[in-house]
Amino acid sequence: MNLDIFSLSGRVALVTGASSGIGRVLAQGLAAAGACVVAVARRTERLNDLVAEIERSGGRAIAVQGDVTDPESVAKAFDAAENAFGIADVIVSNAGVTEARNFLKIDAAARDAIFDTNLRGVWNVGQEAARRLVGAGKGGSIINVASVLGLAVQPGLASYCSSKGAVIQLTRAMAVDLTRHNIRVNALAPGWFKTELNEAFFDSPAGAERVAQMPARRLGKIEELIGPVIMLASDAGSFVNGSVVVVDGALNALVA
Repeated sequence: MNLDIFSLSGRVALVTGASSGIGRVLAQGLAAAGACVVAVARRTERLNDLVAEIERSGGRAIAVQGDVTDPESVAKAFDAAENAFGIADVIVSNAGVTEARNFLKIDAAARDAIFDTNLRGVWNVGQEAARRLVGAGKGGSIINVASVLGLAVQPGLASYCSSKGAVIQLTRAMAVDLTRHNIRVNALAPGWFKTELNEAFFDSPAGAERVAQMPARRLGKIEELIGPVIMLASDAGSFVNGSVVVVDGALNALVA
């Protein structure tokens, strides 16, 4: 078997939410696989550090300030990608937010803030990417970062769970509409990985108790998401389309 099918040499990968956590590590992994990386987030100082790290490792990357909830900002990020490297043909829609609040206590503003980033942001990025790829007659891979909480739920996370469930359904709809253009669309559904969004909880006694109840008895390491993403982005995943790739140490198998 020729393992060159996992190479991303010659690809341009645009990653949203790349300033920290999952997005940052995935950007590093895509660069290591050979892609030119366009790192997008609202916090440019962290993006600049990421770009410096990638370049020290021999990769190529640029930092672009962008807000996925603003279509004009999204378009400017894709413009920057094209100006630097060419049309982005690997897109990782990773930007996301969460808030723990009981359903009865969620007001419209809090609900909409979650959906604006988690769902509308994925829509904005995916649609902009697809329009440019189709216009150029070029295929590509769009990877929407969902969650196992888009497949199952936990108390106090109604907005987050429903937004990620919607991302999964959007992914399937995009895959069906775009496959004739040689654009594959898949969702990555991570389980529990320690990030800035949840580290306070997992450093607490309640968090330790939650981990002890997981089948794997540990949290995932963000680096463990790189392999699945490279598979989805590369020719190794050429017939994987409209799928939800769960990476959760069997957590979803327990609650399904």
